[in-house]
Amino acid sequence: MAIFSDWLKDLSYETLHGDTASQEVSEVVFDSRKAAPETVFVCMKGANTDSHQFIPDVIAKGCTSIVVEDEASALPVDISEINEDITIVRVDNAREALAHISAARFGYPSKDLTVIAITGTKGKTTTAHMIKQIIEADGRSAGYIGTTGVEYCGNHIPTKNTTPESYDLQKYFRDMVTAGCSHVVLEASSQAFKLHRVSAITFDYGIFTNIEPDHIGPNEHADFEEYKYYKSCIFKQSKVGIINMDADYAEELLEGSPCRMYTFSLKKTADFMADKLHPVNSGDFVGIEFHVLGRTELDVKLDLPGKYNVYNAMSAISCLTLAGIHQKAILSALRKVHVAGRTEVAFKNDNMSVLVDYAHNEMAMENLLSTLREYEPKRLVVVFGCGGNRAKDRRYGMGKAAAEFADLSILTADNSRFEEPEDIINDIKSTLVPAGGKFVEIPDRREAIEYAMTHAEKGDMIAVIGKGHEDYQEVKGVRTHFLDSEVIEETAKKYNL
Repeated sequence: MAIFSDWLKDLSYETLHGDTASQEVSEVVFDSRKAAPETVFVCMKGANTDSHQFIPDVIAKGCTSIVVEDEASALPVDISEINEDITIVRVDNAREALAHISAARFGYPSKDLTVIAITGTKGKTTTAHMIKQIIEADGRSAGYIGTTGVEYCGNHIPTKNTTPESYDLQKYFRDMVTAGCSHVVLEASSQAFKLHRVSAITFDYGIFTNIEPDHIGPNEHADFEEYKYYKSCIFKQSKVGIINMDADYAEELLEGSPCRMYTFSLKKTADFMADKLHPVNSGDFVGIEFHVLGRTELDVKLDLPGKYNVYNAMSAISCLTLAGIHQKAILSALRKVHVAGRTEVAFKNDNMSVLVDYAHNEMAMENLLSTLREYEPKRLVVVFGCGGNRAKDRRYGMGKAAAEFADLSILTADNSRFEEPEDIINDIKSTLVPAGGKFVEIPDRREAIEYAMTHAEKGDMIAVIGKGHEDYQEVKGVRTHFLDSEVIEETAKKYNL
């Protein structure tokens, strides 16, 4: 049991009714259905619902500690008439308040962890898994929170958002500490900063991978400047910042950073530099070798292909060198690193290599396909679609990228949601066909993968993209199990490939 005022100590607030020092509390909720005696109910305004309207409901359930944003006159209860044992406090931002109250509720668990946060348009997930696997190779226990879920000490918990809500973050931190983790690696999205999901957390290391226009539109960011601002917020919460100097706007972000900064680059003088990049495709290894110099010197063999994965590895190497992780752990982990759905070699035989990747926009697709071109396949075949009920610009961009970099595109379904797959494919074709791209149209994704593998020519490289680690197909509001890597494995067995 705790006292409400103790959970509010890091916040500025106005007491509208009651006494925070006399309220005993044991839980914080932001879903009115979970309200009960001894819970704090935080009223938040979302895109579709303003939970201030549920104040009468939570009071009826025995909740006596409430956090609001609205003035007393705007609340759906008359403060002068409610019981004296009910305490209502007003804050300027309820989402920020939820973050601080949640941190207090779980005993500030991030203080017991080395917190490594990563932001950027591309590379967060791969970099995070690299860091986690290196830390574990050094004999320590690390947790991970990001796009592929929550992972620690053999536990795996699916998540809806790249960065979960602040309450969930603090709970996961506490669970990790209890399980014996010393480190946590966190993907920090721009929305996480905008919606205060990562407020009340100080990052020991904050990594900025890169930035390109993305996540701009309704319910995301108003424009690129807003997107860039929230990405840059990582350094405001970090003790040490690490930035890719080859990224756009790196100089601007470095100059304005409030924390101690370190840099890495493949092109410029920096604290950590990489050169002598050499693609390797032998046996079951499709990766790249490179040399690191600057604050450390290493010859790295990375079990992931492409220059963009060298950037991801440099993020990890820079951070963990500064954190005192041994070189042997860095080298051994990178040699066998595995990230589900990120340039994952799902199948390889004498005829073909089949990779799964999450690339789901023009920029990521160009990076992936141009990288695979460096391995000089006989043909580069790409199997892809685009998500339904999302900005159509992605479809047009991916159609252009396929025409430019792929020898053959197999157009198929990818979470069509409430659109028809054929309509999405037609949008892709509207830019692919005029640019001279060759294609086959197979709306059923399993059949598309089977076609690609059974029609492979010796030396082909097949990229199945867009879904990566996702284990479902979403059609008409219903999700059914579907994992690209599983289908690839099943296809290989079915046809004795």
